[in-house]
Amino acid sequence: MFNVSNLASGYGQSQVIHDLNFKVEKQEIVAVMGRNGMGKTTLFKTLMGILPTRGGSVTIDGTEIAGMESHDRVANGIAYVPQGRMIFPSMTVLENIQTGLPAAANGKVPEELYALFPVLYDMKGRRGGNLSGGQQQQLAIARALATNPKVLLLDEPTEGIQPSIIKDIAKSLKEIRKMRELTIIVSEQVLSFTLEIADRFFVIDKGRFAYEDTRANVDAATISRYLSV
Repeated sequence: MFNVSNLASGYGQSQVIHDLNFKVEKQEIVAVMGRNGMGKTTLFKTLMGILPTRGGSVTIDGTEIAGMESHDRVANGIAYVPQGRMIFPSMTVLENIQTGLPAAANGKVPEELYALFPVLYDMKGRRGGNLSGGQQQQLAIARALATNPKVLLLDEPTEGIQPSIIKDIAKSLKEIRKMRELTIIVSEQVLSFTLEIADRFFVIDKGRFAYEDTRANVDAATISRYLSV
């Protein structure tokens, strides 16, 4: 479904991502773990086209997207929830979600999005900036899902969110995966969260994968060592 081969990218003269290779199947949830500064956000920005690809290939369902602009990647089935959520604070919850809707939807939000995140229905007239961190994260995920993606990228979704809401988000992601037959790639530092949702684990260290394993065989102690400062 989603295939990345020999991917390279970076900033200016500095190369951050070095020849990464991975494949993600339909309806699989993959966790990319690592400390700050190891390349997680750079990887996601490259996959979304926010940073240019310096080398390699990225395909969705066999379609090459590595040379596309971000909006064309969205049209081909990739959606992104950035670190820090990046919702529009002065716009209402409804207006935020509507920014992700295709033109054919005529501004009508699918009922299933509100079913996944009931709090957003209750607060649809409230400004995004007045929501709690957890509510903003749910809004950012709903906005991404409004584009009807095949692949959902989530960059550090638990950052700044209280534990009870983290559990709600984990539950919602598993429901979304099943309901939408969605492929999900999540970058994280919170191991308890990824152990709850992920089928496979990658650890990124200085722009390269240093560890990879399935949920059944995952070595939590090894991952924890990479996450510790």
